[in-house]
Amino acid sequence: MQGPGYAPPPPQPPSTGVLVVLRVIFVAVALLSIGFLAWVAPLRAAIVTRRRAEWGFFAGTLVVLGISFALLSTDHTDDFSTPNGNAGMIILLLNAVACVGYFLYADIRHFHRLRQAYVARMPLAPGYGYPQPAPPFAATTGPSMPQPPYAPAPMPHPSAPHPSAPQPPVPAPPQRPAPARINQVRAELDELSDYLRKQDGRPGSGEGGR
Repeated sequence: MQGPGYAPPPPQPPSTGVLVVLRVIFVAVALLSIGFLAWVAPLRAAIVTRRRAEWGFFAGTLVVLGISFALLSTDHTDDFSTPNGNAGMIILLLNAVACVGYFLYADIRHFHRLRQAYVARMPLAPGYGYPQPAPPFAATTGPSMPQPPYAPAPMPHPSAPHPSAPQPPVPAPPQRPAPARINQVRAELDELSDYLRKQDGRPGSGEGGR
């Protein structure tokens, strides 16, 4: 089962030069005919745009032309000098100016929107896409990007000692003699002192015999 596929591209609008030439032609026809052919310009706008507003303006133009022709037909002079003739000519000229102005407005607006829609719906050509943002600059080169020969060699950094390395043993402070040993020595010294005092106080054997 096949899908609907891609929609055909929208028709390309005419070039600006062609549109300018057509507008000049329709404006010239409306003005040079003194308004008798002014209905051609709104008819062109109604056919191109296919909008009810343009068709309504074209119908109103025909009604105004009919009124103008009716007034002119009652004037039997050569220069339309009667009041009916003057009114008919004024209405005819005003209608021509209105037709020209509305034709230019509707035609320019229509083709401007058509060109915008064409640009928005125009598919991109193969190999072209929307611009992508550039990837961020990498601070270090990976294994897939060889380092240029002129790049400076990395400076070695002093490595800190590993926390798991064995530490040298700390010597224990010298232990003081126990208080009991000091008391024992002091007692022995006291006994020796008493003994010596006793020996010094006892009379000698030689002197006692005399």
